[in-house]
Amino acid sequence: MSALSLKGVVKSYGANRALDDLNIEVPQGAICGLVGPNGAGKTTTFGIVGGFINPDAGEISVLDGGPFDTRVHSGRVTLLPQDCALSPYVPVRELLIYFAQLQGLSRHDARQEADRVLELVDLSDRASHRIRQLSHGMRRRVATAQTFLGDPALILLDEPTSGLDPAQVVRLRELFRAQRGKRTLLISSHILAELEATCDHVVLMEKGRCIRQGPMSTVTGRSTLLRVHTAGPVPLAQISAALPGLSIEHANNELVIQAADTTDAGALNAQVLPVLLAAQVTILEVHQGTSLEAAFLADRAAAGLP
Repeated sequence: MSALSLKGVVKSYGANRALDDLNIEVPQGAICGLVGPNGAGKTTTFGIVGGFINPDAGEISVLDGGPFDTRVHSGRVTLLPQDCALSPYVPVRELLIYFAQLQGLSRHDARQEADRVLELVDLSDRASHRIRQLSHGMRRRVATAQTFLGDPALILLDEPTSGLDPAQVVRLRELFRAQRGKRTLLISSHILAELEATCDHVVLMEKGRCIRQGPMSTVTGRSTLLRVHTAGPVPLAQISAALPGLSIEHANNELVIQAADTTDAGALNAQVLPVLLAAQVTILEVHQGTSLEAAFLADRAAAGLP
């Protein structure tokens, strides 16, 4: 079941086509990363899903309810824009209470929700501070906190960790991961290592199109590819004979072992590592798959993009 479905979506600004036959399916309950360079159409996609921008063509279904409609999706969809300017003179807690009431909560429930989300982003001690008294990173955390008010089913986060220190990035990563299966998150970021560590699904965009999408483990090859850094001699023929059905190459002190079909990463490790140890291969490091960055660059190259 999809939390978000875009089929053949087109959006142009004059001669510039921001989205060009965009097709995306985001599974319900997934933590999905949206990856692409500047100008790929990520922010336009957020605007269309959130109902701020009307597409020129295509079909959109948000939470199986068609295009965004306040009568259908009120309180169910929240959004963190890339450039989110908060009212500078309003106290943090009062601003969150106001946002919660916009989500349909009573004043009493809105107060409780404001306190809850402030704790989620470690800003309870700043509740009475005015927005202008906060650092850029703290303002970003307040903006992120408002997306968790109430019980949204779909949260859109455009560059949520921008300007945060490493400790707060880790804290937000834990918060996002904890939502898996409870609600759907669509997260855009240029920090691909962060998305790789956070998300279980990914959409790769380029020039307004989706060039690849699917489970993170499939896109990065975690379930089919094992890379083993070695030292000393490697009896390749012996290893290949002991592991029929697997493609095995060795170059530059690295064994690259590829399974033909998607399998469990743990099962692939359990199959390969005893054979390597029996062959007295000196193992320095073991990596599952490749990085999201490498996968994205490879897919761009395969699509003929520079």
